[in-house]
Amino acid sequence: MTAVSAERVRTQIDGLASAGLDWPTFGAAAIETLRKALPFSAACLATVDPATELVTATVKWGDVDDEHDLQWSYHEYEVDDVYDFRAVSRRPGAVATLAAETGGDPTRSRRFAEMFSPIWDYSDELRAGLAADGATWGGIALFHQGGRTFTLAEQEFVSSVAPGFARGLRSGLVVGAVDLAAAGEAGCPAVLVVGADDEVVQANVGAEARIADLGGGPLGDSPLPQVVCAIVGAARRRASDPTAAVPRARLRSRTGRWLVAHASPLLSRDGSGTDVVVTLEDARPPEVIPLIVASYGLTGRERDVVALVLAGVDTADVAARLHLSAYTVQDHLKKIFAKVGVRSRRELIAQIYNDHYAPHLVEGGALAPSGWFAS
Repeated sequence: MTAVSAERVRTQIDGLASAGLDWPTFGAAAIETLRKALPFSAACLATVDPATELVTATVKWGDVDDEHDLQWSYHEYEVDDVYDFRAVSRRPGAVATLAAETGGDPTRSRRFAEMFSPIWDYSDELRAGLAADGATWGGIALFHQGGRTFTLAEQEFVSSVAPGFARGLRSGLVVGAVDLAAAGEAGCPAVLVVGADDEVVQANVGAEARIADLGGGPLGDSPLPQVVCAIVGAARRRASDPTAAVPRARLRSRTGRWLVAHASPLLSRDGSGTDVVVTLEDARPPEVIPLIVASYGLTGRERDVVALVLAGVDTADVAARLHLSAYTVQDHLKKIFAKVGVRSRRELIAQIYNDHYAPHLVEGGALAPSGWFAS
């Protein structure tokens, strides 16, 4: 630990978390702030879907790069190792180090032997799950080189700042509006087939635009976005292990669209096969509105009130359904308005639906039989 006090860094990270920054801007600033108290060689901050805890996007610092995302996903989701992010997030303190987990022999970890050591010469990794109000919103991995390992004090410090990181990731998901001009180009669902060699075997006409909206390049010439790598690995693992992570994740694209990514293995007639079909499409309101509501940091009771308000229930009926007084409902609404940054029910509904219906209405989209907008 450096001369900068741990308490000062915690305060600065908490300040960044409440500054209204989009999550990549928050992540980059928070990592730089963390280094004031805890030097490290490299870092990777990831967002996850709280429902499945699959990685949806990353901010990286140092020499860790995007070129090895497929290897990351392989070691995270497809093979067994001494720990993974989902396991770390569930333990007390939600923190672990490679040195401690392997008893000082990191070669016991395939991730270390096949990736950390030969590619980057990392000597230790510190992982922490980032949870707020009972939900995991991301994870952070820090790395040492040159034989250095993370101390117990450093683990405890990272555990103490993790809630601030989680709140910053959570609130950053709902910052910014949809870029209609750019988002219109990526409006069609994308379907890709990823082969056993992790190359795209087939793709529909909408795939290139969707991949670009997630920060990827031309198919076949650039690495696939992190979320695609993650759900492909999760789909392969789940084919043989029903308890593995569900290969599905909700995320926000670079143009501000909310998307759902899901994957499934393709099997031949004899039941074998390693190809995976990936679908990326606009999220429907029932899929993503609970995530948006949770992103504002509402309590359980406040979420109950919002759910009824979004359904058009008036204050008296909200009180009756939740067995509360009308005054208590009004008090909850005041707190909800303050957290969301609105002044009325009308503004609340508009704020939550704006990322979904409003952009399509501006574009003049027609409703399909499903109740969602036709392409």
